[in-house]
Amino acid sequence: MMIVHTKRLILRPFKRSDAAELLDYLKDPVVHCFADEKISTLTQAQEKIQQKLSKPGHLAVALKESDTVIGDLFFDFEEPDTYSVGWNFNPKYAKQGYAFESAFALFTELFKKDARRIYAYVEEDNYSSQKLAERLGMRQEGLFLEFISFIKDDNGDPIYENTFEYALLKHEWNRK
Repeated sequence: MMIVHTKRLILRPFKRSDAAELLDYLKDPVVHCFADEKISTLTQAQEKIQQKLSKPGHLAVALKESDTVIGDLFFDFEEPDTYSVGWNFNPKYAKQGYAFESAFALFTELFKKDARRIYAYVEEDNYSSQKLAERLGMRQEGLFLEFISFIKDDNGDPIYENTFEYALLKHEWNRK
């Protein structure tokens, strides 16, 4: 179980008591890739927490002073030495450096552990995540046209989104 402390944050497993805070940012996801995470009740938030606890690689991002959950990070190991990563934050806490601080701490832990390469998929219109990936030192490796669909149009047809892949190698990280 990974628990990481930064200057202002704690990266930790979710707790059942985090349900209201999770609901606060999943009731109306800001970006399309979290459309399938949308929930509308506290009960659904508790169920979502149980799902996150049942799979490794899901961390709540909580403010150190109050233990208030402001977002989450997720990562998935791919043999032999690669991790895919992602993040989702409550927009109420935007532009305060929390996403960078938490992702930087996660990257540090993954590279210390066994990562050679970390990558993230970011939709073409998700400018804040693109900026975060670049600030973390990730480089854009590719653009996948009409890569994935998270939402449908008024006729029920999928709307496919262009998606960037950002990546960072351990030796690049170590040069920072």
